[in-house]
Amino acid sequence: MASENVIEFTDQNFEQEVVKSEVPVLVDFWAEWCMPCRMLAPTIEKLAKEYEGKVKVGKLDTDANRDVSLKFGISAIPTVILFKGGEVVQRFVGLRPEKDFKAALDAAVAG
Repeated sequence: MASENVIEFTDQNFEQEVVKSEVPVLVDFWAEWCMPCRMLAPTIEKLAKEYEGKVKVGKLDTDANRDVSLKFGISAIPTVILFKGGEVVQRFVGLRPEKDFKAALDAAVAG
């Protein structure tokens, strides 16, 4: 489900792509069977386009990547976590409006 601007994160590339990233990273924890996750997908796509070059945006399939999901205590999806400098800056659980993500992203990019 990754696209041109949305990176597919996995247990194997998470450390390199997210934790060691020079820019803030927005990670959408999702699963194929999750209807709210599917509803959130267009918002994630839009954010990836809008923040291209400033923020890394990607998705992690919780069914296929149990290690990272367990490490960050993902118990409900969709969960979207914003990382900066390898640290969790903000966590969103459930369907949220685009403006919530934008406010967090703008703060991460500015600060």
